[in-house]
Amino acid sequence: MNSIEYAKQKIRAIIAGSKVQEDPGHAEDTLKWLLRLSPGADEALQIAALAHDIERAVEEGRVYRADYDDYDVFKADHARNGAKILREILNKCGVSKSITNEACRLVSLHEVGGDSRSDLLKDADSISYFMVNMPLYYKREGWEETKRRCIWGYRRLSTQMKKIANGITYEDEVLTSLLKEAIQQA
Repeated sequence: MNSIEYAKQKIRAIIAGSKVQEDPGHAEDTLKWLLRLSPGADEALQIAALAHDIERAVEEGRVYRADYDDYDVFKADHARNGAKILREILNKCGVSKSITNEACRLVSLHEVGGDSRSDLLKDADSISYFMVNMPLYYKREGWEETKRRCIWGYRRLSTQMKKIANGITYEDEVLTSLLKEAIQQA
């Protein structure tokens, strides 16, 4: 097994142990969306898609929303911490320095984007939130917090991904209503 496949295997194993129920499915779905948006995505992008939220699966040094007054500062710390954790994994797996540096750069920017590659990852992550995370987030957090998170997430989508989000429906009509209300207020 080469170093990249070994690293992906390690990343998946760590995320499988996350206390956040949706994390394993979200990691895989983000990778699927990345490959749908950019079928030729390179290894650094693919690793970043899998590992972008790895920070939530590692208890030591994890950042928690409750410790922050500002959601964007929390998300920035989450992204930086995730990049640090990913760097350790990739170094231990023997992944090349160039792929390691780019994957970690992308993870550090996955919440805000800023260039075509990190914007691509942000879009894949953002649409996956609506497809995978939102129903479980709602069960945990309730209507108001989920609506706030949906508004925040919708605002960061590209125009192309907003069109996709606008068409999302859930089996649970309450979730569909919540998303529609959040989109109207975004």
